[in-house]
Amino acid sequence: MKMSKMFVQTLREFPSDAEVISHKMLGRAGFIKKLAPGVYTYQPLMWKVLKKIENIVREEMDRAGAQELLMPFVQPKELWEESGRWEVYGKELMRLKDRHDRDMCLGPTHEEIITSVARDGLKSYKQLPVNLYQIQSKFRDEIRPRYGLLRGREFIMKDAYSFDVDEAGLDKEYENMAQAYKRIFERCGLDTKMVQSDSGAIGGSVSHEFMVITDTDAGENDVFYCNDCDYSANSNHAVSNLPEAVVDGKDYFKETKVIDTPNTHSIEELSAFLNIPSTLILKSLVYIVDKKPVIALIRADKAVEETKLMNAAGGIDIRIASSAEIAELMAEHGFDAVPGFIGPMKDVKIIADNTVKDMKNFVVGINQTDKHMTGANLEDLGVELNYTDIRLVERGELCPQCGKPLYVTKGIEVGNIFKLGTKYSKPMNAVYTDINGKTHPYVMGCYGIGISRTAAAAVEAHYDEHGIKWPIAIAPYHVVIVPVNIKDELQMKVAGEMYNALQKAGIEVVLDDRDERAGVKFKDADLIGFPYRVTVGKTINEGFVEFKVRETDQQEKYTPEEATEKLINNIKAVL
Repeated sequence: MKMSKMFVQTLREFPSDAEVISHKMLGRAGFIKKLAPGVYTYQPLMWKVLKKIENIVREEMDRAGAQELLMPFVQPKELWEESGRWEVYGKELMRLKDRHDRDMCLGPTHEEIITSVARDGLKSYKQLPVNLYQIQSKFRDEIRPRYGLLRGREFIMKDAYSFDVDEAGLDKEYENMAQAYKRIFERCGLDTKMVQSDSGAIGGSVSHEFMVITDTDAGENDVFYCNDCDYSANSNHAVSNLPEAVVDGKDYFKETKVIDTPNTHSIEELSAFLNIPSTLILKSLVYIVDKKPVIALIRADKAVEETKLMNAAGGIDIRIASSAEIAELMAEHGFDAVPGFIGPMKDVKIIADNTVKDMKNFVVGINQTDKHMTGANLEDLGVELNYTDIRLVERGELCPQCGKPLYVTKGIEVGNIFKLGTKYSKPMNAVYTDINGKTHPYVMGCYGIGISRTAAAAVEAHYDEHGIKWPIAIAPYHVVIVPVNIKDELQMKVAGEMYNALQKAGIEVVLDDRDERAGVKFKDADLIGFPYRVTVGKTINEGFVEFKVRETDQQEKYTPEEATEKLINNIKAVL
C-alpha cells in the first residue's frame, strides 16, 4: 500500500474527550472516528487490526472444535420472556418496536437466540456435545460510555455456547475453551491472567475472566492475586482470610447498655470517642437494591463489595441510599437516625457479612441519632441474620488457598467464560432425549471475547509517548518504508525494490511516498505503530538503510538485501 493512497488522517492533538491511552492513541492515529457517544466508525487501519484478531479467534475456535454461525442482531421480546430476562435485564437493553408494534431489542448478548437454535436442532444425545460461536456487533446502552472502545455502546464480540449432556461434559469443554483463550491472547501479543469472577447478568455457577494486566487508567477492575500459588480473582469475586483482630470487646465493656455518642457520624469519630479499635464496631449501611432498601452489616474496619451484596440480595441493580431515602426509611419505621447511627431493624432485608459472626461485646447503632449500644451481642439485635460474603478484599489480606499475602493490580477484561448449567435451557424447554428416551435440559456453557476491546487493550499494553507499538500478529501493516527524499532517484529505487520484494514474500508493507518532511513521516510511523520502519536516506549512498524495531526503538544499519531478509524472517517467525 502506498501511503499517499491510504485513507488515514493523523491528528496533531489527542481527541478532547479521550481519557485513556487507547482512546487517545487510536483517535489521534486515525484508527477510529466517533459518531455518537460510545459509537465509533472503524477506519481502514482499525478494520485491518480487528480482522486479524477475528482470524486468530476463528483459527483457535475451529481448532478447539467449535462451529461458526451468525445469529440475528435484532431479537424478539418473546424469547427474552421465555428466559425471564426481558423485565430484569435493565436499561442497558436497547428496546424498540417494529412497524407492527412488536417489541424487539438490539442484541447485547445471544443466550436466548442460541438456546432457541439448539432447541430446534439438537434433539438427541447422539448430537451432543456441540459448541457454536459467532463474531458479531453487540449493543448495550451504557449509561456512561467512556474509554473509547473499552466501554462503548456498540462493539464487536465473539460469543460461543456449548451444549452437553451433563456437568462432566461441561467441565471438559470449559477447560477446552480456557486453553483456546490462552492461545488466542498469546497470539495477539497479550499477557493475560485468568481470574475468578462474578457471573453478572449472564448468570451461571462458575465464571472466569481473562484480564490484561495494566498500570494505566483504563484498568477498570481490581485483580487480587497470590505470588505463591495460582489464586487470582476479580474484586467482585475475591475472597481472603483475615489476620487476627480484636473482635470481642469484653475488656472494654462490662455490660450491655445504650450510651450517648454525640457527633460521632463516622467510624473514625466513634472509635476515637470510645477509645476502641474499629474491629469492635458493627457497621450498618443502607443500600437500594432493585428500588428496595437493604441493610448491610459488616465489621467496621471492612468495606462492602457492592456486586457481592447485590447478588446476595438477588438483585440486578444496586446503589448506596441517599440521605433522603434513609430519612424516609427511618420515618416509616418510627426512627429518627441519620447516617452514622443506623442499626439493624425489623421488616427490612438484612444481609450480614461473615465477619459479623465472630463479633462479641461490640458497638452498634440503634437507629437513634447520637446514641449507640455498647457491649452488644448478636442476640441483642432483635433481628434474624443471614450470613454471606459481602466483603471487599484488601491488599495484604491472606490468600484463601495458601495463606500468603494477596497483591492487587489493575486489569482490563478481554474475555470471559461461564458455566451456565441449565439457566437458559430449563426455562426455555431446550431439551435432548437420552438413550432411554427421557428428556433433559442441555447443560450449557458461554464463552465471550471482546474483539474491539482486545484491540484497545493491546494499545494499553503496547505504547510509548510517541504512539502505538502494535504486536506483529495484529498490526495493520508489518513494515513502513520511508524514503527521506522522494525526489532522490536512488532512494526511491531502493525503497521501491524493497517494497516489491516484501510484498512478494507476503509481508504487509507500506511505502511512504508522500512529499513530506522526514520528521512528519517518522512521527506518523511511530504514532500509527508499524512494528518495523526502514528508512532509505543518505546512508544508501554507502549501501545501507536504517532498520528500526518499534517495540524496542532499537536501530541498526543493514544493506537493503539484509534488511529485507531480516524482515521476512522476523515477521514469518511470528505469523
